[in-house]
Amino acid sequence: MKGKYGKLIAGLAASVVLAGAATTASAEDTIKIGIAGPMTGPVAQYGDMQFTGTRMAIKQINAHGGVMGKKLVAVEEDDACDPKQAVNVANDLVNKGVKFVVGHLCSSSTQPASDVYADEGVVMITPASTNPTITQRGYDNIFRTIGLDSMQGPIAANFIADKIKPKRVAVVQDKQQYGEGIASAVKKTLEKDGVNVVMYEGINAGQKDFSSLITKLKQAKVDFVYYGGYHPELGLILRQAKEKGLKAHFMGPEGVGNKDINTIAGDAAEGMYVTLPPSFDTLPKNAGLVKAFKAAKEDPTGPFVMTSYAAVQLIAEGIEKAKSTDPVKVAKVLHAGTFDTAIGDVSFNKEGDLKKFNFVVYKWHSDGTKTRVE
Repeated sequence: MKGKYGKLIAGLAASVVLAGAATTASAEDTIKIGIAGPMTGPVAQYGDMQFTGTRMAIKQINAHGGVMGKKLVAVEEDDACDPKQAVNVANDLVNKGVKFVVGHLCSSSTQPASDVYADEGVVMITPASTNPTITQRGYDNIFRTIGLDSMQGPIAANFIADKIKPKRVAVVQDKQQYGEGIASAVKKTLEKDGVNVVMYEGINAGQKDFSSLITKLKQAKVDFVYYGGYHPELGLILRQAKEKGLKAHFMGPEGVGNKDINTIAGDAAEGMYVTLPPSFDTLPKNAGLVKAFKAAKEDPTGPFVMTSYAAVQLIAEGIEKAKSTDPVKVAKVLHAGTFDTAIGDVSFNKEGDLKKFNFVVYKWHSDGTKTRVE
């Protein structure tokens, strides 16, 4: 399905001014889109990417006539990447009559929130949660616009085995659903590849002192560390590891690929490897969209910006193709079709996962830039 919201991308540069011109509409003339993610807390930077992408998509779609002649209206909620708060947010969105949600961001928040949406018949598209179990429970109305840990983990592990060829590897994770899930996927593939994994260690999210961990890594003579989790903890680990003379390379998933890790780690971030979604902002088809983001003084390069934009496109196209705002009908359309989006052509399997998604390996630099290496 090459609908009008896919064709919209090419002409976005000309519509920047229009996008900011909001109109007043009655409730009957609007369609609510819930945006649920962290506005506060240690990973709010990723939430910024999510809200940046969704807000731009809503503005652009409204500037081109809306959906079925109705304006999209964002209903934004902060879940702080906290599972309990995420459930409260999900219930609040349901109570506000929201039938379509872009969110949540952290896997540990997305999973319990998705139970609420499944029970209430709300279509949810997460642009960032990669834990496979989220879509393995038989829900027809839960989707995502990003790949799985089961895709990302092997890409990271095979890169480590084939390109780095370390002698002694440690796998460290933050004991949360996302971090533990991706770390386990990496460990499994490393062992399958015959890599010597000498440590599998857990730390606590929010932990500040990693002296004990670094001592264990040094005693185990580790020369490579894979970390599953988010950038605040890895930034501290990198800095403290350098201070304590640990000579090891580090790698992490998209949850560490944030420029704020440089603020925490300083030059210790130089040379870190990271898996990220492709740089969708460099696609020729997105040139107008990138121009629109820059005109709004927004950064289109974050890993979850375009996946969030695409989630709104899919909801809009699903409603148009279904000729209905009934979430059941929209979910059936999404399962059945192929859609032209900011992240490319998208189609879903029966679980609501993308049939195709590629993660890319980058080398991170101390100035916050990255170089593609695989």
